[in-house]
Amino acid sequence: MSSRSRAHARRSVLAVPGSSERFLSKAPQLACDMVLLDLEDAVAPEEKPAARAKVANAIGKFDWGNKIVGVRLNAFSTPYTFRDVLEVVSNAGPRLDIVMLAKTANAQEIAALDLILNQIELEAGIEPGHIGLEALIESADGLANIREIAGSSPRLEALAFGPGDLAASLGMPMGVVGDTVANYPGDHYHSVCMSLLLAARTHGLAVVDGPYLGLDDHERLRELSQRTRALGFDGKWAIHPDQIELLNEIYSPTEQEIARAREMLSALDLAASDEGKGAIRHGGEMFDEVNRKMALSILARIPQKDPQV
Repeated sequence: MSSRSRAHARRSVLAVPGSSERFLSKAPQLACDMVLLDLEDAVAPEEKPAARAKVANAIGKFDWGNKIVGVRLNAFSTPYTFRDVLEVVSNAGPRLDIVMLAKTANAQEIAALDLILNQIELEAGIEPGHIGLEALIESADGLANIREIAGSSPRLEALAFGPGDLAASLGMPMGVVGDTVANYPGDHYHSVCMSLLLAARTHGLAVVDGPYLGLDDHERLRELSQRTRALGFDGKWAIHPDQIELLNEIYSPTEQEIARAREMLSALDLAASDEGKGAIRHGGEMFDEVNRKMALSILARIPQKDPQV
């Protein structure tokens, strides 16, 4: 499996229409952690065959720096999925890191996609297991089967949330996609986000929030992003380059968080080496091995290398 996609941050995941050569050519220069070249909702049915070739060509042609390069496939409920996988993976070359399955409904779909990828990698001369998988959860059946989906393949690297399609699947009223519902006393997606988070972390996966389609309201984007960042999400989709900088900021540890994490580790290490203690009093708090785990979790979020721009 691609070492790049396993180790790299996913603070900002920019969705790029696969049918637009103009957008495809601009994406490599942008400062997102991951690009998701879209063959699904952003591409009209009559454009999908041509979009596959455009996406495969862009992946092999451009310098993507240190970004994760992914492709969103059409769902298995459509007639497009097999050709999406075959044509893109066969022609894109080894720079393709991830394929994401739209509207993932159950674990069997991920297992089937894993088997298809095995065959294509062998035929194309790509290292077996190189291409990772992501499951997009955006339907009632996908949400109901989320734990089984999360454990369905060793290729699986992340779960992502699709708020618009999920709202339609559940019959929720919806204003701007990705925003909260009016007249509900709370965050109507809180239990969905926690289900995604628990399933993902149980299997060591990343978890990414879906997009907010209010293009001009950056303050609202900040508020919504801070909610899932507070829960522990790794990042969020961007649907416009103007959203990338804000997402990179929110889903990165703050200087204060980093300083506090390092302070915890230093105090614990000093106490263990000098006094053989695992629990200490420090600055009016009790530090023990739980603090060590929390500190390491914060430091693990520091991007190892920013995307080349």
